[in-house]
Amino acid sequence: MKDVVALVTGASRGVGRGIALSLLAEGATVHVTGRTRSEAEASLGGKRPGSLEGLALEAAALPGRLVVHHCDHSNDAETERVAEEIGAANRLDILVNNAWPGYENMVEDGDFTWPRPFWEQPVWRWDAMIGTALRAAFMMSRAVAPTMISTQRGLIVNISFWAAQFYDGNAIYGMAKAAADKMAADFAHELRPHKVAAVALYPGLVRTEAVMQNAEYFDLSNSESPRFIGHVIA
Repeated sequence: MKDVVALVTGASRGVGRGIALSLLAEGATVHVTGRTRSEAEASLGGKRPGSLEGLALEAAALPGRLVVHHCDHSNDAETERVAEEIGAANRLDILVNNAWPGYENMVEDGDFTWPRPFWEQPVWRWDAMIGTALRAAFMMSRAVAPTMISTQRGLIVNISFWAAQFYDGNAIYGMAKAAADKMAADFAHELRPHKVAAVALYPGLVRTEAVMQNAEYFDLSNSESPRFIGHVIA
């Protein structure tokens, strides 16, 4: 994939980081976005381990080329800035919409709030999954689609999950993933005449930092490496 240019949003940790590393292992040029610059910043902010700096260190031994963009996707202007920086080269083959702040703070004040019924869910979870993650996927796709259309090639991937199709323990999560699926389906319909594809991909249970920190709540017997879905995209 040495001639392939990709963009993976939310790649400082978790599934996004794994996807970026998989594509880099295939030789692609991979642009990534993330909010956390360094491990020191992650520890100071009380965030999970994982940073753009750490990704760069891990990527150094891989054949692909990593390009890092510090970006907070809750700000449309930052999303559009990244698209403009990449678009200056007039080439983008793969966009992976992965930025997903919805898994943050699964345990609040010692209580695992994720499986609460919808009327007891914290409103911040709606804002994170729908106001930030879904909007970022739409805004980034909107920004890069003209570049893909101009070259008559491209793939847009929305990272989704089975919760889009059946109840999986959190109503807000299910709504957000169903919307991610519908977004990909309608994008695919409108992009088809331009030879650009759009899909929603469902990872299984992935051994991300957040999952491993709450491992006692999960059955990890059939779980996936964070890099697995990146191999699927490749």
